[in-house]
Amino acid sequence: MRWLLLLAVLLSAAALAIDTQPALPNAALQHRYERLTHEFRCLVCQDEDIADSDAGLAADLRSQVYQQLLQGKTDEQIKQYMVARYGDFVLFDPPFQPNTWLLWLAPAILLLAGLGVSVRIVLRRNRLVAKTGITHDSEIDW
Repeated sequence: MRWLLLLAVLLSAAALAIDTQPALPNAALQHRYERLTHEFRCLVCQDEDIADSDAGLAADLRSQVYQQLLQGKTDEQIKQYMVARYGDFVLFDPPFQPNTWLLWLAPAILLLAGLGVSVRIVLRRNRLVAKTGITHDSEIDW
């Protein structure tokens, strides 16, 4: 039983070691790598960034970020490369442009629509109470 547990621990450690990137040459590059991998969305998981995802595609994207940092590319160049290859969806914070305006404005539109419906219901109720004289506290004889 101990051998089985030891084998499971070793295999899981080996699986984790396969996916990790070696540290970058300096702390500034390592910091940029960590920040950038938290800015890109995993295209498989869709609710995780590539830094935290275990998906194979996320590992490939992390590797691409790593390689481009080693090549001396700027953060903006790396983002442009990722967007050109995978679309705006790869960004957790997509830019405000014509094809994403609904994404940015939908919460405000829905909030205003809900507020409008609420005001309309209250006004109708007030008119009905004024017209009939029946309130919530009145007894209704059915």
